[in-house]
Amino acid sequence: MDKTSGKGIILASLSFIMWGVFPLYWKFLIAVDSLHILAFRILLSLVLVGTVLLANKNTAWLAVFRKPKKAAVLIPTALLICCNWGLYIWAVNRGHTIDASLGYYINPLISILLGLIFFRERLRPLQWVAAAIALTGVLIVTLASGALPWVSLVLALTFGFYGLLKKKLELSALESLGAETLASAPIGIFLLFFNFGSPAFSGLQGLGYLSGLPPQTLALLALCGLVTVLPLYFFAHGAKMLPLSTLGFTQFINPTLQFALGLFVFKEAFPVHHFVAFIFIWTAVIVYIASLKQKKKEK
Repeated sequence: MDKTSGKGIILASLSFIMWGVFPLYWKFLIAVDSLHILAFRILLSLVLVGTVLLANKNTAWLAVFRKPKKAAVLIPTALLICCNWGLYIWAVNRGHTIDASLGYYINPLISILLGLIFFRERLRPLQWVAAAIALTGVLIVTLASGALPWVSLVLALTFGFYGLLKKKLELSALESLGAETLASAPIGIFLLFFNFGSPAFSGLQGLGYLSGLPPQTLALLALCGLVTVLPLYFFAHGAKMLPLSTLGFTQFINPTLQFALGLFVFKEAFPVHHFVAFIFIWTAVIVYIASLKQKKKEK
């Protein structure tokens, strides 16, 4: 392994480790409404990324809004990531961390299927097998519990379509985040001003409960922007230094840590049918990784 690959593995692994342990961070903010957390995450990320980009005289992320075709892609991209962020925060703070981890295990397989549908990419036999095994796991959860694992599926689908649309933006990771959070800013402002206990707007009075929270909670809330941007920065740099097969392996650090936190730290329920379903999902992940290694050998 050369120095570049070694550095890439460290950076990519660090980003996935950070994402994997972030349920602990969201739990510390459990006293804050999930939608308010989402609002702060959007707006503070915009302030941080926008400041960095403008300080470097980078305006490519702003130029996107002057191109109708690009802007038309940017709006749904921003909506998808807002939905993904908001649902993930809600899931962790409502005791569904394990369900969230399942979504991020499924996500790479969703991306494979989206590539098949929208880009007519050819799937390798092992990738078909991985998709079939993962689908079996989802069906087991659905039939045993009597309901679709909607949290897992919505997280996987929103992030999968988000990645699909991002390919058309042709921006760096920070430029893309800057443009997305700017497009999402109206949503963030709306969420801050809307009183969720009443059908009417209440202005900033709806945030009055924050004044009664401990200083450490408010300090953590103020870090939402940094928490969002830092792992993305590490990932963007690490991904450039690694082959797809290696990156495909390291990305499963994230849901594995989420799963461990949900099961062993948060003590979330994990019935037998979930255990059986996860065996299928983990098997699908192993087959998926094997397909990436097979592709590397054929080159």
